Amino acid sequence: MSTISATDLLRRSGGTTIRGGLYRIHTSTSAGRADALVRAAYPEFTSTVSCFGHDWLGRQFSLDARRGPAHEPTVLMFEIGTGEALEIPVPFSEFHDIELVDYPGAALAAGFFETWLESGQPSPSPDQCVGYRVPLFLGGDDDITNLEMTDLDVYWSLLGQMRVGLSGASEGTAVARVDLGDMP
Repeated sequence: MSTISATDLLRRSGGTTIRGGLYRIHTSTSAGRADALVRAAYPEFTSTVSCFGHDWLGRQFSLDARRGPAHEPTVLMFEIGTGEALEIPVPFSEFHDIELVDYPGAALAAGFFETWLESGQPSPSPDQCVGYRVPLFLGGDDDITNLEMTDLDVYWSLLGQMRVGLSGASEGTAVARVDLGDMP
């Protein structure tokens, strides 16, 4: 896939599921929904979001036009469970062929996925993810007992609102309200 653009990837391989749900390539429709969810949760990245895939934990992978040359964007991983946006240290052209092949543990938490499956839990469907019951940015534990199957869009909507609402808040700040009015 090293010579393919993100647009071509979605057109040719959109909807592809890899390793039983470990990673999925977005369709054009799901990419548009993911872009909207990421922009709402990470307003500081509004102009640079262009999602092309997501993993079993609901983490969205996007082109990062801010880094690298225009013809060779790098990759950002939006990890809503931690509230972080992480720079993947490879250009998009190497993401699927090198990063996901050589470093599936770092890029996709592959070992954690295997632990989830070995505990008798199912693999998420394309519209689901395995999310944190208590997000890590709210003090949740990063272990199997803090995970549950959930709707991907609902998970992102709720945690995105919390992330934005808590930006700049000090530790211990209470969450007063979460708006469920626009839920899919």
